[in-house]
Parts: sequence; C-alpha cells; structure tokens
Amino acid sequence: MRGREQVAAVCYRMQARKIEFLLVQTRGGRWTFPKGSAEPGLTHAQAAALEAFEEAGVHGRMEEASFARYARRKRAGGRGGDAIALVVHAHLCEVLWLGTPQEANRNPSWFSPEKAKRKLREERKGMDGTEFARVVDRAVIRIQQTPKRAPVTIDGLQKVRLTAEQPRRRSTANRPLLVARKSSTTR
Repeated sequence: MRGREQVAAVCYRMQARKIEFLLVQTRGGRWTFPKGSAEPGLTHAQAAALEAFEEAGVHGRMEEASFARYARRKRAGGRGGDAIALVVHAHLCEVLWLGTPQEANRNPSWFSPEKAKRKLREERKGMDGTEFARVVDRAVIRIQQTPKRAPVTIDGLQKVRLTAEQPRRRSTANRPLLVARKSSTTR
C-alpha cells in the first residue's frame, strides 16, 4: 500500500445566519469538497485554495491550519490496481465571492450542513461517507467558534474586512490565508 497526501477546501458562507457548504461534483457525479493533491512548493492551505479556485471559482479566506484530517482508500488504475492510502488535510475557507470555475462540469452548489452530509454519503461505501459527515460536523463547530468579521463600507459598497481577527485560541496557525485568483498571500 502506497501513501499519498491530498488537501480539501471545506468552503462555507453564512446566509441569514445559517451555515452553507459549497460542494462540487466529481467526474463520476458524486458530491465532494474541492480537493486534490498537495502541490510541491505550496503549503497545504495554498494548495487547498488553488483547488477551491480551480474546481469551484472560489475567492475567499483560507485558514492556514488544517482543522480536520480524514483517510480514504482508493484503487490506483481501476479494479486491478494497488490500494492507495490517501490522507486528506481539510482546510476551512470562508467564501467571499464565486467566479467561474476553471474546471468544467463541477457544478458548485450550496447545501445546508445536513443536506451536505447526505450528499457526501451518497454512493459511498463504509467509512468514506462517515468521514465526510464528521468533517462537516467539525467544520460547523469551528465556524461557530470563529469571531465574526465586521463588514466595512468603502465608497458606498459593502466589503469584507480582509484583516481578520484572531480566533479565540491565539495561534498564528489559524491566521487566514487570503486568496486572489491563482496566487495566495499570507496575512
């Protein structure tokens, strides 16, 4: 069994004081978080931000520290291939706005936490669906613990303050990573 690391962007927004999660469809039609391989030369947070941008057109605020990890097993090369152990590092991303995804047919869609868990469990066997549901539950807890960011008005337009407050736990690992198109910068 070979090991491999992946990253996932667990993208969310607040609508009428309720959390919604952004999921994308795989080529096979299953719902998932935007995710992909950890890229050489990028931090896991930067790689997750890139996946969110490419697969869902996300522009947002990515946390540098992973808030959850989950494991998956995948067959390489189809049925006869070796089993690959995938460890996925999940990063929370507050979506500020959506652009056009670079990858076609991903169908980025918003779901309540309960509906997101149902969609993530569909057509998955065993622990994979349970692991996805656990990630959603942990994301909800993390989002609820994050202090609210005050909107700022600039030239009459509503903008989001890009200098985020620190989470209750004072840790430099949770400072947001701001995403602007393909490149990411740390604040």
